[in-house]
Amino acid sequence: MIRLLGILGGLSGAMDLGTGAPPDESLVRCVVAVRLARAVGCPDDDVRTVLYASLLEHLGCTAASVEAAHLFGDDISVVRYSFVADLTRPGDVLRTFVPGVAAASGRGRGRTLLSAVRAARDDGPPRATCEVASDAARRLDLGDGVVRALAHVTGQWDGKGYPAVAGEDIPLATRIVHVAGAAVLLALLMDPRSALAELRRRAGTLLDPRLVEACTAELLGSAVDDGGAGAGGAGAVGAGAVGTGDGGTADPLDVVLGLEPDPVRHVDDRAFADVARTFGDLVDLKSPRLHGHSAAVAGLAADAAGHLRPADAGRLRLAGHLHDLGRIAVSGRIWNKVGPLTRAEDDQARLHPYFTERILARAPALAGVATIAAAHHERCDGSGYHRGLRAADLSLEARILAAADAYRTRVEAGGEDAADHLAAQARSGRLDPDAVAAVLQAAGRRTARVGGVAGLTERQVEVLRLVAQGRTNRDIADLLVISPRTAEHHVQDIYVRIGASTRAAAALFAMEHGLLERR
Repeated sequence: MIRLLGILGGLSGAMDLGTGAPPDESLVRCVVAVRLARAVGCPDDDVRTVLYASLLEHLGCTAASVEAAHLFGDDISVVRYSFVADLTRPGDVLRTFVPGVAAASGRGRGRTLLSAVRAARDDGPPRATCEVASDAARRLDLGDGVVRALAHVTGQWDGKGYPAVAGEDIPLATRIVHVAGAAVLLALLMDPRSALAELRRRAGTLLDPRLVEACTAELLGSAVDDGGAGAGGAGAVGAGAVGTGDGGTADPLDVVLGLEPDPVRHVDDRAFADVARTFGDLVDLKSPRLHGHSAAVAGLAADAAGHLRPADAGRLRLAGHLHDLGRIAVSGRIWNKVGPLTRAEDDQARLHPYFTERILARAPALAGVATIAAAHHERCDGSGYHRGLRAADLSLEARILAAADAYRTRVEAGGEDAADHLAAQARSGRLDPDAVAAVLQAAGRRTARVGGVAGLTERQVEVLRLVAQGRTNRDIADLLVISPRTAEHHVQDIYVRIGASTRAAAALFAMEHGLLERR
């Protein structure tokens, strides 16, 4: 049995990278949110909800990656500056949001401003964020309170966010998360007095005024008082927020673990794999090209382990689900680009195994799969990345995972020669021949699984695949040789059946149920 909060605390680093936040911001926000919940008298059950909701506030951060990367040229900076700036004030949009996103994307400020105007009229991204976050919380079995809190994560006190509810109709846990998140973020950017003043300026529009008043400098610790972090960065804020009180500091993950009310939650190996799969699916939302990739690699690698003992099938399944976690740190612009990458873009893409390793190494429960997952682009002849390891440095599990990833990548790119391609890689010495043989043997035994889920017909599964890719009703009609009206009817019926209303939520549902691949 493994402690769930330890796993999620480690994986929260992925959300920090995916939102452009400094390391451990999610953990520090969690500490402050729990302090605030205690300060306003929340009972233990509500504190537990606040703890998980605050830690996972950005669980849906990849939901609108495709659309944001297309519209703004970068998705990560859009999320970050949406929180840094007060988007209810036009002046702040011009002074903070536009310059920040323009600098990250390489586009001009004028073009970025026009994109911001267009985005302000579209509730699709916040709707997708809420749907994906709440659905992921359901898959993680975190309870109705957390699911409901994250379903309102882009709401505003004044009712102008999504969903369009205001004031105390927004769950208390969500309101606490909003105040704690804003307080920690502002403490990173400005001196303590200015941070608290800005927090109060957001009261009544974005934030609950009563909770803002309760969020004092004393509650936040030295992160926002005169002796605190100022503009010193995440390390200083983290130290202030989780200070031990005797002049020392503690690891934020350890502090978060100490805040969970009894009884603490543990999960078995099967539930652990479900957690890993959920996070793999969330990262795969970065691009329609990636949908279902992590789960497919996990299944193929675990099956291959059965043909090549003593490989550990359980560890391989976890590593397969999590091997691409580091993609979240790289702009969706790169993963969605048509055509070859520039040298600079390729350098960024090649960093994702490094980020995977750093995220997984954060929590002891994940350390066992970190090295395996991070080696999925290494090659036996030393030509891979990110470390350029050779065969002697690669475990059997790492070699199997590399072969499974290479096979699935070729299949998903439309290559009907995936088996021949893998065999050639083995002959050239890049991939391990035994691992390749096991992967190909496993690939030949895998069967399709379509239809029946949520009452969907096989035709509706075809439509769902196209919706997940971002196809319009007209596209769907042309590709399936049906009328646009029939296509629209299918799409509407699918959304009702699966309980979704956005492309991202539909894609996540399809990944969860193994419906994306046509075999």
